[in-house]
Amino acid sequence: MTRTVLDTPPAMPALFARAALTARGRGGALPDTRLARLGVEVDPAHLAAYARVCRFPLADTLPVTYPHLVAFPLQVALMTDRGFPLALPGLVHVRNRVEQLRPIGAGEALDVEVWADRFAAHVRGATVDLCASVSAAGAEVWRSRSTYLARGATAPEGAPDADVQVSVGALDRVAAQWRVPADAGRRYAAVSGDVNPIHLSGVTAKAFGFKRAIAHGMWVKARTLAALTGRLPDALAVDVAFRKPLLLPGTVTLSTEQADGGWDVAVRNAKAGTEHLLGTIRPS
Repeated sequence: MTRTVLDTPPAMPALFARAALTARGRGGALPDTRLARLGVEVDPAHLAAYARVCRFPLADTLPVTYPHLVAFPLQVALMTDRGFPLALPGLVHVRNRVEQLRPIGAGEALDVEVWADRFAAHVRGATVDLCASVSAAGAEVWRSRSTYLARGATAPEGAPDADVQVSVGALDRVAAQWRVPADAGRRYAAVSGDVNPIHLSGVTAKAFGFKRAIAHGMWVKARTLAALTGRLPDALAVDVAFRKPLLLPGTVTLSTEQADGGWDVAVRNAKAGTEHLLGTIRPS
């Protein structure tokens, strides 16, 4: 294993430009590489912007999904390296698991490390997991596993089957309805750095097979957790599957049901009932 510690955050626009230029000719195994940053401090203005876009209230602790933004630039740097087997443009986030071991203070210095894991076969291509671990004062406080689908890609011979499903209850009760505007992808991209073209406009999304721009899965997840503010345990595990893309603009419903000390949740198209997100929230 090779571990590289970066002194500064990767430059996201440059990484996405490199990803587009080096998309062809990739292949091989996952790199045995870890990228890390130490002593990362959260910018209060950025935290406030993220809270505003995702509808979290401002607090002295981080939203459960915020550390994903701290880890994401490192994950992009890993995926855009020429040794990564899958092309970043067009990758679709299909599952995300986050575990918060305790609330994280907004002023805590964070050590972040990321790596790739589990190259798997999917009926529509191949998936790979991008993992992250966040520590404070020498102890792990947060971890995640993000599963991305590369449509049309081929996993190595003997690869396991992709694990992208999350089981929830019937979830018949609608708790809320949201109108998601056409610029939701661009607004979340501005705070997250995730400028994957499938989220930014209809023109760029069509180049990758989508009818219109689609919402970021992590925005849908964050918006769901924000709706449950005040009703979540301090230590929790949130596991969601991103099902059908949420085309922008769109109107969706949130359904919730208490289960095992936490919640089952679903976000669906308000008219067709198409499932966009299914998830479980449990005490950890």
